[in-house]
Amino acid sequence: MSDTSPPESDLAAVAKLAESYQRVTHELGKIVIGQQRVVEELLIAMLAGGHCLLVGVPGLAKTLMVRTLADTLSLSFNRIQFTPDLMPADITGTEVIQEDKLSGTRDLRFLPGPVFAHVLLADEINRTPPKTQAALLEAMQERQVTVGGKRHVLPSPFFVLATQNPIEQEGTYPLPEAQLDRFMLQVNVDYPTEDEEFEIVRSTTSNLHATVNKVLGVEEVLQLQEIVRRVPVADHVIRYALQLTRLTRHVEGVSSTINIVPNFVNDFVTWGAGPRASQCLILGAKARAVLHGQTHATIEDVQAVAAPVLRHRLVLNFHAEAEGLTSDVLVQRLIEHVPTGPSGSEKAEAGIWKRT
Repeated sequence: MSDTSPPESDLAAVAKLAESYQRVTHELGKIVIGQQRVVEELLIAMLAGGHCLLVGVPGLAKTLMVRTLADTLSLSFNRIQFTPDLMPADITGTEVIQEDKLSGTRDLRFLPGPVFAHVLLADEINRTPPKTQAALLEAMQERQVTVGGKRHVLPSPFFVLATQNPIEQEGTYPLPEAQLDRFMLQVNVDYPTEDEEFEIVRSTTSNLHATVNKVLGVEEVLQLQEIVRRVPVADHVIRYALQLTRLTRHVEGVSSTINIVPNFVNDFVTWGAGPRASQCLILGAKARAVLHGQTHATIEDVQAVAAPVLRHRLVLNFHAEAEGLTSDVLVQRLIEHVPTGPSGSEKAEAGIWKRT
């Protein structure tokens, strides 16, 4: 690791990715007004190879945003409207008997379901029973589906972007913790500002229809995912991400590198985040760094993605609910609690681009 500068090809790729980010947000702005934070978090998840859970009330253009993003990246797109009567085969596909008219023989033929796309929008995922929700688990983790004992590989890249309505809970099936953990980020979609809502009303009530241009292709998206994986992270940044995750667990106690679990975690958190959260913090920090034209990830990048990475992985108790505390509040307290200063030797590692 004597060379402290990144390869020229990777520098060019980082510059291209930062430029592409500006172009994607410009194209999305033709259709979706505002929501820059949401767009950035969606792109962070995509470049890191993760999935997103979008939480927001109806009418905030979640579906339109995902469809438009897929169009700008030249990715195939399928949408599934989750309902109580949806079956697993409606998602993954099924085998049908096909007869050869010439020979008269019959064979089983696999008909792919809507999961076979680059971008799958699972609309209102909490409206379908757990049996159907679980049909996505293998696809999200293994990038494949198994039907009739045969494995079928999904296209690459593959992203699941699921939506949930946080208000209406009647007739819904909350996602189990194991499936929530498969989502890299939970992206909260908020109401637009007054000026943004004015633009939304003005643009959507006229006869003008904007079109978006394609910014990247499938191969380019895959290449940029590889670049994100190669972005260097100093040891003190990884330690910082580990502390954010490990201090959400009651069982950690004291060690040489981890401080004692703070009182507000013991008081309000029933179950903390697992190791996948630490991985997502670092991958998200890498993706955010290159989106902003940086050649290495920093503690500030980890802090920026901490809330969407951790908010759905913390199980709060009834004391937190009684106090009106949310996961975001506790994550912010963790950020304020964990020290950020690295040692001198760790600072020296910060600018090293590790070749893989």
